[in-house]
Amino acid sequence: MRVAFAGTPEFAETALARLHAAGFTIPLVLTQPDRPAGRGMKLQASPVKAFAVGHAIPVAQPRSLRLDGKHPLDAQASQLALSQARADVLVVAAYGLLLPTWVLELPRHGCINIHASLLPRWRGAAPIHRAIEAGDARTGITIMQMDAGLDTGDMLLAEAIDIRPEDTTATLHDRLAALGGKLVVEALEMLGRGALRRTPQPQAGVTYAHKVDKAEAAIDWRQPAEAIERRIRAFDPFPGATTTLDGEPIKVWRAESAAQAGEPGTVLEAQDDRLTVACGSAALRLLELQRPGGKRLPARQFLQGKPGLAGRRLGV
Repeated sequence: MRVAFAGTPEFAETALARLHAAGFTIPLVLTQPDRPAGRGMKLQASPVKAFAVGHAIPVAQPRSLRLDGKHPLDAQASQLALSQARADVLVVAAYGLLLPTWVLELPRHGCINIHASLLPRWRGAAPIHRAIEAGDARTGITIMQMDAGLDTGDMLLAEAIDIRPEDTTATLHDRLAALGGKLVVEALEMLGRGALRRTPQPQAGVTYAHKVDKAEAAIDWRQPAEAIERRIRAFDPFPGATTTLDGEPIKVWRAESAAQAGEPGTVLEAQDDRLTVACGSAALRLLELQRPGGKRLPARQFLQGKPGLAGRRLGV
């Protein structure tokens, strides 16, 4: 089977590596154009491109796939490349570009997507973040036949995993990426045997995982402690939950609930390794923090550089 691939970040690279290791012929990889990154803002290839180049797989990096869009020459070149690739199926994972109808219909078996949730829950751009933020007990991977809607296509294969109490978006991402790579290989093997069956998504239970915005990073200490703690984990590594102290932004990377109470945002204790802040209900013990330009520090080390915090207010 000839399997073209479209994806960009580490999540997609994991799947591409599994497809390559499984021995599928990969005639073409689509990925986002190189982006400036790092302190020098030099152009940097996506993880998917780096893997493809390292394994001599042809790569295309269109800015758009819409033939009637702002970059029609990119789209036309990609259309030619995909046609010449003669792919039986296009596997898509966190690509970042919308696929127009001509792409969806070009491969013999259409396009299948690796989606990091148990559809129809958490359709959209940030399913891992939103599952943790909402306090979901389980999530998983759905292999889906793509259609013109936003993650609305028929389900082909799915598998659930538990969300651990300590999971961040980073840790859950890695486990889901590995699961996605395994499931897409299974799905393609079943497709080759004619054993893959479609199941329409149920109409009930649809939720949308909107893209995470930096503006969401600010901690509102009026919220319950458990809700803030989930957001801290959901926003690790991006954008990082943030509060302020004396006008300086402070990122909070780890916290745990504490059975104390007080005016929201008030530092209830700040000694040794205990930095406890009152919330709308209960309190949070902050375990790992970061000042601008600094490293992530455990509370004990952070407090050594910030004495006299007890009774102060955060986020004002």
